[in-house]
Amino acid sequence: MDLLSEETLYRQYMEFFELAERRRRWSVFDDIPWDTWQEQSRDENLAQCAETFLGVEMYLPDYVAEGLNLVRESFGQAWFQVNWGYEESKHALALKEFLLRSGQRTEEQIREFESKVLSRRWTMPHSTPRRMFVYGAIQEKTTWMSYRQQLNRARDLGDPVMAEICRYIARDEAAHADFYRRTLQACLQEDYEGTLKDLAHVVREFRMPAYDLLPDYDKRLAVMQVIGIDREVFFRDVLMPTLKKVGVSRRDLVRARGLLRREQGEDE
Repeated sequence: MDLLSEETLYRQYMEFFELAERRRRWSVFDDIPWDTWQEQSRDENLAQCAETFLGVEMYLPDYVAEGLNLVRESFGQAWFQVNWGYEESKHALALKEFLLRSGQRTEEQIREFESKVLSRRWTMPHSTPRRMFVYGAIQEKTTWMSYRQQLNRARDLGDPVMAEICRYIARDEAAHADFYRRTLQACLQEDYEGTLKDLAHVVREFRMPAYDLLPDYDKRLAVMQVIGIDREVFFRDVLMPTLKKVGVSRRDLVRARGLLRREQGEDE
């Protein structure tokens, strides 16, 4: 398991799970104010973002299956994957119900979209647990940031339903990001230089899951940028705060990138 002891991984998961059970559980059916949605808050960009994130969530079977296979020997990591899958499934249900109940998509449109999405398969971007810890810390923080931007947009439009959905989902994503961040910190304590090189590799290769697998990817990306999700926001609100929290300076990251380039040159 890339140096981390099972005791550490189990403790990380139990802390995550206890907080989830005590403070974060919410219901798609009881906690979303579905009956408050009004036609004047309709916004196609917001609906397109909801559909895009729904499409990303549809790859959940791939995420969970590949994640479990990678960490199946670790109770803490495997059970986190299962719990993570449960929480992400609620996100998908909430987004789907929003599109249907607001009348912004029909059942037929959703089924057609699902068919196109599920005709392709997501594969894991990295083959080692530690690199996936790094990836998870960045990816979950990016997802949190994306929902925060959508939350602000929904509030500006006077859409209490989408705003509440985004608030609940963003809270979950922040917890997921924190779990991976704490795991990454433990990796840095165990093997700073090795973990730093993994961090540099993942940052260099980073891209969000499944976006390039979705139908009309370029159009969806353009809409996300309208909402306020772009590379500048990624660096300002995701990458740099994450590096700061795990105790890695920008200078250290640049140094690790140089080491990677030299190692790859030697391999060639």
